Amino acid sequence: MDVEVRTTADGSSTLYVPALNEHYHSTHGAVQEAQHVYLRAGLEPLLAAASAPVRVLEIGFGTGLNALLTLQRSLVSPMLITYDTLEKYPLPLSVIEQLGVERYILNPELQDLHRQLHTAPWNEDVLLAPHFRLRKIDQELQQTTLPENQYHVIYFDAFAPEKQPDMWTDAVFTQLYEATAPGGCLVSYCAKGSFKRSLLAAGWQVEKIPGPPGKREMTRAWKRG
Repeated sequence: MDVEVRTTADGSSTLYVPALNEHYHSTHGAVQEAQHVYLRAGLEPLLAAASAPVRVLEIGFGTGLNALLTLQRSLVSPMLITYDTLEKYPLPLSVIEQLGVERYILNPELQDLHRQLHTAPWNEDVLLAPHFRLRKIDQELQQTTLPENQYHVIYFDAFAPEKQPDMWTDAVFTQLYEATAPGGCLVSYCAKGSFKRSLLAAGWQVEKIPGPPGKREMTRAWKRG
């Protein structure tokens, strides 16, 4: 898949896919979006309430930005974060190196950890920091058997529904609901009505909350606990 590196409004990089006319992140700010949608709306509430390791499932590893920011958060958290991420089409390291993360991730330790996220072996558990365990899975979500009642937070970061409709079905959100621990949540940048209807059909409790810069709303859904 051909991609182009683009700089977003907050100075961080994203990738543009000409064949899909789609960006990997918000052009209003890749880091801002990831922090707002996945960490503040998803990870932080669960960390605050946790008394045991917090288990994260990410749908769409992509550039590794969500994983890097979660790893960064683990460096100042006493709680272990286990991070499973699914990516059917991993990006080559040559593309990752073109992102120029050193321009907006100024900490050399984090720059090195970003590279380690991408060079870590697939389908194996890897401890990248004292409180961060990574497992990258190179499979399609629909072909993956997920453990039941396992994950506290799901980062749903697939391409938009009109670009990747097979990822936004009732069956997918039922699969993810079954994999989520009671009281856990799913967060996504998307706020489309069809998405929320699919979540409701799968049993989720859905709430509309303020979106990141450039986007009025986003979605958070909870599994009854």
